[in-house]
Amino acid sequence: MAMTESLPTPGSDEHREAVARAEAALLDPAVERLVEVVIRPNPDDPDRYEASAVDGRVRFRRHAVDGDWSFTVDSVEGRNPLADQATDRFSPLADERANPHPDRESNSYPFAYAQTAQLFDSPAAPDLVAIHTAAHNWEDHGGHRGEHGSIDVIQARAPFIVAGAGVKQRGLVPNGCRLVDVAPTVLRLMGAPLIGGARVDGSLAPDVWLARQDGDAQLDVIDERESPPDHVIGFLFDGANANVLYDAAQRGEAPNVKRLIDMGTAFGHGAMSSMPTVTLANHTSILTGAYPGHHGILHNAWWDREKREQIITNSPATWVTSMAGLDPGVETMYQAVKRAFPGTTAISINEPCDTGADYSIFDLMRRGEPIDRPPPVEELPNTSQMFVRPVKEYRWSSLVDHTAVEQFVGIWGGAYRGTSWPLPKFTWVNFSLTDAAFHEGGPYSDIAAASVRDTDARLGVILDTVEKAGVFDRTAFFLVADHGMEESDPSCTGNWADALDECGVAYRDEAYGFIYVHP
Repeated sequence: MAMTESLPTPGSDEHREAVARAEAALLDPAVERLVEVVIRPNPDDPDRYEASAVDGRVRFRRHAVDGDWSFTVDSVEGRNPLADQATDRFSPLADERANPHPDRESNSYPFAYAQTAQLFDSPAAPDLVAIHTAAHNWEDHGGHRGEHGSIDVIQARAPFIVAGAGVKQRGLVPNGCRLVDVAPTVLRLMGAPLIGGARVDGSLAPDVWLARQDGDAQLDVIDERESPPDHVIGFLFDGANANVLYDAAQRGEAPNVKRLIDMGTAFGHGAMSSMPTVTLANHTSILTGAYPGHHGILHNAWWDREKREQIITNSPATWVTSMAGLDPGVETMYQAVKRAFPGTTAISINEPCDTGADYSIFDLMRRGEPIDRPPPVEELPNTSQMFVRPVKEYRWSSLVDHTAVEQFVGIWGGAYRGTSWPLPKFTWVNFSLTDAAFHEGGPYSDIAAASVRDTDARLGVILDTVEKAGVFDRTAFFLVADHGMEESDPSCTGNWADALDECGVAYRDEAYGFIYVHP
């Protein structure tokens, strides 16, 4: 990674030339097995963009229409690398497994034009985004068998299930949506009043549920004949491949996930995460209804041009303060619920995006309070000992997820850490084990399957706790992930840094794909 102390203001002739040289290096046929597509804005027009691959280029523009975006293609040279934006590609699991490591001509990139536009709305957006191929295995950065970060359909596709009180019982349906649709859907389900707020194009509208709402409520899941739920509980299975999770549920390997599907509606084609398809950017999109380019948590790491410093959010050292960069114009689910239903309680369990919550373990840490230690791994319930002992990431995530269950049981039981709690209106529970295991072995591995079983069992404890509280029939549930996970090719290793270094342009490559260029 080449680095520098300063970055000139983008737009100068020298800067344009440097960006073009860096782009050409990334599009060299020598690295085409690593680089799927390179995306950039037009420096002369904030509503124009281009995406280039080794075999073609598309230039397109954005239009604001009644608070939403539409897109038109200006020109295509060779093959349009973003032409296929189907959400149903490689679904269900059998179709996905029959097409390993799809190449750029057979892959799809759902909502790719909007994904591009949203990101470059941020003043901290990079000059170029390098999207890695479906096959690429980042051997230099951990060598994970399971990968994400691309906007291809498998890496973008997260599961989305809505169930319980007020939800239509449709089962698994062949529909797809976006993660930015989750928050408005849940608020509409809860019966929250409409407010005046900003839509995706920045214009003010009187009929949204959040201060900044880029997504749309998925009204097909809501049963208008029923009263809104008194309580809503959201679960995040971090990094869970949607096809794998649904298949495990159907085969009886995840009976509690299956219970939710049978109680409601599951999006068979998933909910598409936002570019970049990484952890905290999309945790925050789920909980705000806004794209990363609008809520301000751009990536796991990025370069702040104004402060001239690297921002890192996705690490144990920075999770506690990661929401310092949250744009003040957005509103979290916790804030929206408390605004819409005064006097109610909103709980955030093991979630870095916790702004506005009445309880959060990260808030306890910010206030310097000691954190309860989990039991030894040998004593952890609902834990696959064959993986928790030898695999460090599996062990750590199992311990963390166990504490999530303990926090939920305590708060929903009425008392936790010496504080009395009413039954919360909104509770969010972040489970991390699936991400660790799907990375470690890939989405089809034994370790991934074990993580689904363990997490499903912990989900079952939470469902039992809600039943014990006597409000199960008045509670709605939803389950999502922050991104998908794709099986990489162990033989497809390497790094495009060599190509960038050889082009003679100084640059920063943040989080492996955000390229900041200067003369």
